[in-house]
Amino acid sequence: MWYSLENEAQIDSPALLIYTGRVKENIELLKSRINDVQRLRPHVKTVKIAEVVQLMQAAGIQKFKCATIAEAEMLGLVNAADVLLAYQPVGPKVARLAALVQKYPQTGFSCLVDNIMAATAIAEYFDAQKLNLPVYLDLNVGQQRTGIIPGAAALELYAQLFTLKGITPVGLHAYDGHLHDEAIEIRTQRCNAAYEPVAALAQAIIDKGLPAPKIVAGGTPTFPIHAQRSGIECSPGTFAFWDWGYQQHLPDQTYNHAALVMTRVVSHPAEGLLCLDLGHKSIAAENPLPNRVHFLNAPEASPVSQSEEHLVIKVADTAAYPVGTVLYGVPYHICPTVALYDKAYIIAHHSGESQWPVIARNRTILI
Repeated sequence: MWYSLENEAQIDSPALLIYTGRVKENIELLKSRINDVQRLRPHVKTVKIAEVVQLMQAAGIQKFKCATIAEAEMLGLVNAADVLLAYQPVGPKVARLAALVQKYPQTGFSCLVDNIMAATAIAEYFDAQKLNLPVYLDLNVGQQRTGIIPGAAALELYAQLFTLKGITPVGLHAYDGHLHDEAIEIRTQRCNAAYEPVAALAQAIIDKGLPAPKIVAGGTPTFPIHAQRSGIECSPGTFAFWDWGYQQHLPDQTYNHAALVMTRVVSHPAEGLLCLDLGHKSIAAENPLPNRVHFLNAPEASPVSQSEEHLVIKVADTAAYPVGTVLYGVPYHICPTVALYDKAYIIAHHSGESQWPVIARNRTILI
């Protein structure tokens, strides 16, 4: 099988495995689905590994999006050309972002804003440091998490940003993470409806005599839709590793599973039950059971309970899985799973000999 390791006896479990050949295939597949690689701005919250970012850079991708200061610094460390912090920094994060700008001058950093108070605080700090930061107006297109609803108030705020020394408004950011309908037709309709006021706001900005704004839109589920628009940048992230949740619910997207968790059977607590060393600390647990993991070499297994260090699964024949049996699992949600590991085993030719640090799992790197 493509995932099995010849040296699995030397790898302690639970472990995160990265199959770099499949990552490269996913990057090329992503590029084939858009007309210009310069329109790609992948979100690195999924990978959190500098060496994986470098695989994207080698494929011609130079713009990135991130969610934390540490992820932004990871991108600075690999000389990424253009980094958007998809977050409105407040409190100490403003100073940390300014420190990144100063420490990594070869990288162009920007961030989001969605209200005048936060924008003013950012502008005043950057101006005091004799810096100027590009900013994108964060738009709430239905997720109800961050952003300002596109409309008259958003237009007024965007114009107001031009009056602040220390920042320069350069565009609009519209994340539609609430749109993940399984049917691509329904997802397309809802995505187009959510994007319509974004396009209208962009035109209103131009009509007001301001520079045409750049637009960064979407995530993984809506990438195929936004990729068909003209000019806008797209920000998928999960494509690099893929996961079981998206495979089940986004049938139109056909990326490879490139990151697995390796676990072992540690006990037979009862007939039909196996206990694995794959607890909450080892795989994303925010979804209700059984949505934790799908085992490639035990596809009939179903998780029934989980604690910090243990995952109990139900199988038809306990005897088929002796204590010590290695199972290879596709996480239901890969992004927070990666953040649970400090290193990943890099798999090539059915062997995991080298390791890459999951450097951006930390809240801080140097800054």
